[in-house]
Amino acid sequence: MSKPLGVILAGGLSSRMGGGDKPLKMVAGQSILARVIARLGPQCDGLILNANGDPARFAAFALPVAADSIDGFAGPLAGILAGLDWAANHRPYVTDILSLPADCPFLPVDLTARLIAVRRAADVPLAAAASGGWTHPVIGLWPITLREQLRAALLNGERKIDRFTPKIGIAHAEWPVDPFDPFFNANTPEDVEAANALAVRFPSA
Repeated sequence: MSKPLGVILAGGLSSRMGGGDKPLKMVAGQSILARVIARLGPQCDGLILNANGDPARFAAFALPVAADSIDGFAGPLAGILAGLDWAANHRPYVTDILSLPADCPFLPVDLTARLIAVRRAADVPLAAAASGGWTHPVIGLWPITLREQLRAALLNGERKIDRFTPKIGIAHAEWPVDPFDPFFNANTPEDVEAANALAVRFPSA
């Protein structure tokens, strides 16, 4: 199969961060978004951002920006749909998107390969990451063919990824959390401080 299109979900309200865009916070001298792009880029057939509001704030990253087509900050499912629609219109040869939040500074470099492998082994349409006994439903592999079903669910009021995906069929790939969780996400100023400490302790992370 072809590599997926990477869809970086940056459309949240950042309420726990006290305002501002979480992906633009700095970890070890780089924005979290720059770290995400560096890890995800080689694993994907191009990257786009899903973000609402003025896209100019992300202009320095030179990535296409796709806003939600569902009004009212409908959550990550709406961002995933925006990515599926963008891929269908601009990358017609791509069969899947890889979705993930823009606030994970330590993503694994084998993310795409392992999600593809676990999905194939389970013979199901979807795959998502897991670590430390927790699933990460936002970090997942989504077939383009699912977009109209997802659109219908959103228009019918669905907002929860982990309520939608079991109806479709999903497998999970598990990552170890020693020495740190690769899906650590920076939601608060304290999380950013912790991410900086991890980056100092594990400079290759």
